[in-house]
Amino acid sequence: MTERKVRESTPPRRSLRDFAGETVWAGLLEHSYERRHPAGSVLLRQGEPGTHVLAVVTGVAKVIRQERNGDLSLLAFRGPGELLGEVAVLDDGVRSANVESISQCVVGVMGKAEFLAFVSGRGLFPVLVKYALTRLRESDEARGGGDVRIRLAATLVHLIDISGHPHFAHGVGGSVELALTRHELAQHLGTSRNTITAALNDLAFCGVRAGRRRILIDDLPALRLVVSREA
Repeated sequence: MTERKVRESTPPRRSLRDFAGETVWAGLLEHSYERRHPAGSVLLRQGEPGTHVLAVVTGVAKVIRQERNGDLSLLAFRGPGELLGEVAVLDDGVRSANVESISQCVVGVMGKAEFLAFVSGRGLFPVLVKYALTRLRESDEARGGGDVRIRLAATLVHLIDISGHPHFAHGVGGSVELALTRHELAQHLGTSRNTITAALNDLAFCGVRAGRRRILIDDLPALRLVVSREA
């Protein structure tokens, strides 16, 4: 199976860009200012007021909520074409979770007043509702059953593919690094940390290894083959 077919075997996620269309997305970026973040940066902080939204241009971020007992829960991943922080802006509340980059990210920043005017002027409120419901469904599907090793491999391939670094996505340029922990992957896939550790060990022949708050992949083409064989 070719690399193209391997990538197509993972169902694409629906982004706000998909729902709203290229013209609206381009307009959103045109009214924003650009900001760049290295992997491991905090983009939004839980508990802070919703003063602005972020439009993801390139890169991938993780959404993490701190529970009342102090535990951390990984809620979702967000990539290019996605919007971050819009809920706190729309309901005039505070951020319900932290958002941290797991790869180098470029985002467009738009203030609250500008965003509300943009949404209202283009009648985008129904689109935002549909987008929010789709994100909830994707979060549930990620925790579906099946071989954890294959689901883990597919998740890692997908995150690299949408990270905005084409040379990494095609397996050149050295190791690929994602700012993720085994515990976070366990939360995302609905399993235990020990199960994720075992799955990472099973994928060691692809150069997959866990570092300090990092997952590194040395042989992305081999990881793609793991996914394709089960597609």
